[in-house]
Amino acid sequence: MIVTLTANPSIDRTVELTAPLARGAVQRAVHVVQEAGGKGVNVSRALAMSGTPTLAVLPGDDDDAVLAGLRSISLPFRNLPIKAGLRINTAITEPDGTTTKINEPGPALSPALLEELLAVVVAESDGADWLVLAGSLPPGVPPTFYTTVTAAVREAYGPKAPLVAIDSSGDPLTEAAAGVPAPDLLKPNAEELSELTGIGTGDELEQDHDLAATACAVLIAAGVGAVLATLGSRGALLVTDAGAWHAVHPPVTARSTVGAGDSALAGYLLAHSAGERPEDCLRQAVAHGSAAAALPGSTVPSLDLTTPAVVTVTPLKVTQPVIVPSAIGSIAGPQQEEF
Repeated sequence: MIVTLTANPSIDRTVELTAPLARGAVQRAVHVVQEAGGKGVNVSRALAMSGTPTLAVLPGDDDDAVLAGLRSISLPFRNLPIKAGLRINTAITEPDGTTTKINEPGPALSPALLEELLAVVVAESDGADWLVLAGSLPPGVPPTFYTTVTAAVREAYGPKAPLVAIDSSGDPLTEAAAGVPAPDLLKPNAEELSELTGIGTGDELEQDHDLAATACAVLIAAGVGAVLATLGSRGALLVTDAGAWHAVHPPVTARSTVGAGDSALAGYLLAHSAGERPEDCLRQAVAHGSAAAALPGSTVPSLDLTTPAVVTVTPLKVTQPVIVPSAIGSIAGPQQEEF
């Protein structure tokens, strides 16, 4: 069982254009997709599509459109009523796959509701293999919340606690990377990896895989168990204390990049749960992410739509980082939110 927490879920609405987005002009959409989403929800959707048991934990009232969307696809979930409507996120995709996202902030959670949500996550983590903490946090929630959840789950279950994967951005990601206890898996993109470690820029890390691996090694030195760094069309990296690998899929015709990173994380978890080697977990992550990019909107692929056999995996030699672990986040500028 893989449990996901989406603290700031949404209705994800994707508008597909036939021409590049023109500011100030009137354009007609050729296709519109609306689905229940949020990063953790997307991971659960991708897992369920491949037959892996999963449970999505999220705030939201029983009659909210997000929960109605989850019921419509029979995705198992546990919700915490909050007496407020959830947000709507809008993504606009252009013919070349360029995606512009407009994300609402979402409803605030009171300290009392936050404590209730924490209790729900801890209770539902009993017996789980993985706990995925994903996405942005609602307004007013401390950026240390994911570290708080990690600590509470490990205190509750000790050696039987699930492994913890964190996929967020901004301050919550920085706090998770430097927090105690550290997550078993962190999934930044190239820009987030640069901001976390102060090494290179997002573009430089996408192009220079050895440099990106060195940046990942900074996080490993800080205590993170493994780093799965997505590099857009240039594939992904996996770095652990046992090695480092880069993987890339042959080019695909991108329709929408919305949810591709979430699908990549789901692919990794699918392979890890099946007992695959680290490099094969990376292979499946890249296969899942590429398959998602070729689908419209925030559609997630099933396992049979992925092609891991065509993914090329290359071992990397990691240069020992010169940045001390305590420097994580201290030299980072403003973070780019990826919800």
